[in-house]
Amino acid sequence: MDFEEYRRYDAVGLAALVARGEVSAEALLELALARSREVGPRINAIVHDLGDAALSQLARRAPAGALAGVPFLVKDVSQDIEGVPTQAGSRALMDAVAPATVTAVRRWMEAGLIVFGKTATPEFALKGITEAHAYGATRNPWNPARTPGGSSGGAAAAVAAGIVPMAGANDGGGSIRIPAAYCGLFGLRPSRGRVPMGPTYGELWEGASSDLVVSRSVRDSALALDLAQGADVGAPFVIAPPQRPYLDEAAIDPPPLRIGVLTRSPIGTPVDAACVEAVDRTATLLESLGHHVEWAEPDIDGAALADSYLRMYFGQVAADVERARRLTGRNDFEAETRALAALGRSMNAGEYVASRRRWNVFARALGDYHQRYDLLMTPTVAMRAARIGELELSSGKRLMILLMLGLRAGRLALRSGMVRQLAQDSLQRTPFTQLSNLTGTPSMSVPLHWDGEGMPVGVQFVAAFGGEDRLLQLAGQLERAQPWFDRVPTDSKVA
Repeated sequence: MDFEEYRRYDAVGLAALVARGEVSAEALLELALARSREVGPRINAIVHDLGDAALSQLARRAPAGALAGVPFLVKDVSQDIEGVPTQAGSRALMDAVAPATVTAVRRWMEAGLIVFGKTATPEFALKGITEAHAYGATRNPWNPARTPGGSSGGAAAAVAAGIVPMAGANDGGGSIRIPAAYCGLFGLRPSRGRVPMGPTYGELWEGASSDLVVSRSVRDSALALDLAQGADVGAPFVIAPPQRPYLDEAAIDPPPLRIGVLTRSPIGTPVDAACVEAVDRTATLLESLGHHVEWAEPDIDGAALADSYLRMYFGQVAADVERARRLTGRNDFEAETRALAALGRSMNAGEYVASRRRWNVFARALGDYHQRYDLLMTPTVAMRAARIGELELSSGKRLMILLMLGLRAGRLALRSGMVRQLAQDSLQRTPFTQLSNLTGTPSMSVPLHWDGEGMPVGVQFVAAFGGEDRLLQLAGQLERAQPWFDRVPTDSKVA
């Protein structure tokens, strides 16, 4: 098997070849490692190389399970492997070694996936781009001058470049769906509690974050969810199990669905014409498949939701910075991270709890919307992928941050309207994804459109809580109606 043949298979297909004895797990791993060496210097997707350990593991015992022998990568944030560093994109955590393997990763490894590396992320998974100072910029295989998105940017770049058919990812504000949209991949964010995060983590980002993968095929994500789902011991959330395997759901068409559409930014910022066009064309496709589509927005104050999201975000950053300092004694954080942590420390407990309580208002309103519509469809992102370095802090903003830190003016910044300005600045490219995180609902980005420059543009669907089955049914139907698996970036761009 050569690389071109390797890339013709998804994870399910590769596992079938191994099971039939048509290719060995060792041969697949060597192909993945060779591809990583070939494109790695160009895209900078893998930040911890575990290739030697993976080869040694295969030499000791043959893998077994539903995905036995398939090469795999995990994200360098919260997808811990015992004894392996979890740097989370931060120079302050370069010496931090994970004390335990998290449940989802352990379940994937028990299913036979061969983990040979960890993928790049922005510091503490805080951005929709992947340009951590600790690693350098990760680049989009479709156009290396542009970002693959974030925070699962390394995972998405590795899959789009053909290193692996799918890779571990997580999503606390869009971090599965945003890079999936920018890299022409399928990205499913599960419901709160569907995939456990123990034993090291529980309510990560107050339950806003969920783990799964980015993939090139719907069935790969479906099987990854089958393997990872189900509460572990002590999990803070226990959700009703699926009625049948998600892999089965992805193979059947849904009944005719009522789908509401929103293309206006919830925070009043511009939406690129290509992102609107992606939704418009998908609406036509959906109607041709027998679904009813109409423009209808949920009754949710988008500005209030963005404010609640950012206040959680500030508090989480403050806690992450303090944890990193305790673990390693280092204080080497990026300027923006330090500023966000200062804002988090400036909130009092009452303000934080009041903001967290508003999540219930959003969840109830979205629940009411889902009484009338099976799904909500939006652009996944509001703007196309930024150029590498385009979103780097200006010297003026960097000076403002340093002054705020020096004057300990975080409290004043919170009262000055800075939060609303931060919402505009930081969320204007990705204003559609946080709704799913705060309400705990499942959502997905589907690669159904490419713009005039040949860059992918994703379309997002949000289901009611626990509705991964409906999303996977629709995703499978769309994949069969308008296939995307063989649409990959050319090597002239990647290598």
